[in-house]
Amino acid sequence: MVADAIIPPLPQSAPRSARRTRATVLRLALADLGHEWVLTLCLVLALAAVISPLLILMGLKHGTVETLRCALVQDPAYREIRPAETRAYDPLWFATWGKRPEVGFLTPTILPASSIIGAAKPDAPGTQFLDLIPTGAGDPLILENGGAIPGAGEVVLTQVAAEGLGVQAGDTLELRATRSRGGQPEQGVTRVRVAAVLGQRAGTLARVYAPLGLVLDVESYKEGMAVPGRGWDGGSPTPYASFDGILVLVPEPLTAVQRAGLSINTGLTRSDPLTAEAFRLRTGLPVPPDFHVYELGIQSGAIQMSSVRTIKDKLRGTGAILLPYVTDTSLRFAQANGEALAAPVFGLSVSADDAARLGLTPPPWGALRGELGDSTRLLQVLLPAGSVSAASTAIEAEARPAGGTLHFTLAVAGPGVTGVALVPTELLGVLRTATDRPITYDLGSGRFLLARTGFQGFRLYARFIDDVAGLERDLRREGIDVIAQGQAIERIRILDRGLTRVFWLVAVVGITGGFAALIASLYAAVQRKRRELGVMRLLGLARLAVFRFPIYQGTTIAGLSILLAILGYLALAMVINQVFAADLAVASQACRTAQRICALPNLYLPIAVVATVIVALVSSLVAAWKTTRIDPAEALREE
Repeated sequence: MVADAIIPPLPQSAPRSARRTRATVLRLALADLGHEWVLTLCLVLALAAVISPLLILMGLKHGTVETLRCALVQDPAYREIRPAETRAYDPLWFATWGKRPEVGFLTPTILPASSIIGAAKPDAPGTQFLDLIPTGAGDPLILENGGAIPGAGEVVLTQVAAEGLGVQAGDTLELRATRSRGGQPEQGVTRVRVAAVLGQRAGTLARVYAPLGLVLDVESYKEGMAVPGRGWDGGSPTPYASFDGILVLVPEPLTAVQRAGLSINTGLTRSDPLTAEAFRLRTGLPVPPDFHVYELGIQSGAIQMSSVRTIKDKLRGTGAILLPYVTDTSLRFAQANGEALAAPVFGLSVSADDAARLGLTPPPWGALRGELGDSTRLLQVLLPAGSVSAASTAIEAEARPAGGTLHFTLAVAGPGVTGVALVPTELLGVLRTATDRPITYDLGSGRFLLARTGFQGFRLYARFIDDVAGLERDLRREGIDVIAQGQAIERIRILDRGLTRVFWLVAVVGITGGFAALIASLYAAVQRKRRELGVMRLLGLARLAVFRFPIYQGTTIAGLSILLAILGYLALAMVINQVFAADLAVASQACRTAQRICALPNLYLPIAVVATVIVALVSSLVAAWKTTRIDPAEALREE
């Protein structure tokens, strides 16, 4: 009872400050709780018994989900997005997607047929075939599985590949790229250092991860190209010639049957007669007397050299002269005085006999050929007669096909026809091909070379698992069919949502019951202490001061309860984590962080303390309001 408690005497006269009054009420409230320590302990234990399981449940929910997210979904394999089909991706596509903040890693890949490479220890007779995969800076599959990004002359192996080869990190490995060229087997060999061996989680296939440069070199070698940087012999990617149409000049008109036959097994779809004036406008050349001209074309696309040969065979015996043409090559010349040559350009590759039949001087490069490797023959020009640069030995040329600008030098073979510049038909055919795929000009060799059109696939990893769905959706909008682990990620999200709902259902029931008991206890305490509270009013405490009495008690009980609940949570969480320590060690190694099956973020415990105190304050308001209804005269009547 308050009357029996040892409390400081209350002065009877001088008014007290608000602070001294609050301190006095607080001491009285604490003294009363200490006097009824058995009841206080029971109430503290009851509330702690409600709060502690809630903390354990929340810790299990949070720890379990985070462990699953790290050990399963945060596995790079679950963040990977793979193309479901083979198609070309140009460098601009990789540059655009590589800048997206959701993309954690992106690198091109090559065709599976070119990605198989032999590997063995140096001088070992046997060869194990591995899947060659490109990698680069930031590759999560390597970094998150105990590996290191390989540099120049280095590779990373999966555990299966390393065991099959009998090598480990730091050993030297010999890679052997094989091909068949001209019916003869060939092999390109390079030695590399094993930078790391990945953990088992990285995959169960025998794979070797190498820098993109090495992977592209292997692809080029398998396609028959030379790789000088590695000492691998081979050919060069010489571009092919393509045309927009074929002009056919014959001394006798073609019959309807002959014209119809020109569209059979040739890829051509039309053969139209052409007037002499139309021929002159297209070529800049006059039509010889007694010749008839036909224009062969295609509905869309380009005409290949094979079609030209087929047409020539079909017209054998008719005395036909074939002039493949290109509509627009954007080929320009710079004269000796610096001005651009305004004359049109036409490709003319005919034999000396056909040139004589056309009434022209035979071009020095001769008739049309399918072989385009002779750059000396290809890079010639007959400038218009009377032009400023006709007497020059060389002239600078520029072509602007789609995708870039080509600068090269043409040897001036002499004057040609008035008003038109003549070049080999094959040169214009190569420039026509440059409108369909990239072509470069090598100054060293003086040759046109095919450049890479793009890549046949990609390796893409989302930065976080929550980014996978958005990236997958955007790729499909671009018409790219992909394979992603969206369903596995969604299962974890469903588990997270389900555990959250269960927690809040249990929390609502437990909190409601626990604090209903607190309200009832404080209210009953006020009822029991009506006489003592009345005496406190008689001794000079104001109504507001007595109002704080149950509030202080409720807050103290709540504080002791949450402290006891936290201690219980910490003890039980330690036991739970210790029980699952063996399983958590695997997850910790995979995620490179300490994993716990029961854990709360650091911010959650302060939030729990504040929330408990706030609920206690609200719960004590009913009892506090009851104190304001006590009449001090009740204490006198009971005396």
